[in-house]
Amino acid sequence: MNDENLIEHAIKAYKNAICPYSKYSVGASILTTDNKIISGFNIESKAYPTTLCAERVAIFSALSQGYRKFSSLAVVTIDGGTPCGGCRQIIHEFAGDITIIISDIKKDYFKIMTKDLLPHPFG
Repeated sequence: MNDENLIEHAIKAYKNAICPYSKYSVGASILTTDNKIISGFNIESKAYPTTLCAERVAIFSALSQGYRKFSSLAVVTIDGGTPCGGCRQIIHEFAGDITIIISDIKKDYFKIMTKDLLPHPFG
């Protein structure tokens, strides 16, 4: 599996984001060690604290399908934004130190590791 394929899945998810309040779409795709790709997108609620980020949707979907080992995660936004603090903690707890690909919708991307994105995680 190459990075661009994982980014493509994240872009497809990005296009389905439900973000009527922020207008900031995010798509994410996580790659399991079995080469399965599971995607997610951000879903906003009027009760804003109940909103879910794309990264958490992808990771929780993968976990709910029985996957526990991951090799990389792609996150796509219009401007190449990085995961929020809450998502960084979830990535650390459930995916470990994996490659995280940060991309904009034009596929201009860079790679970072979980430990570099969250150098002093809780737990």
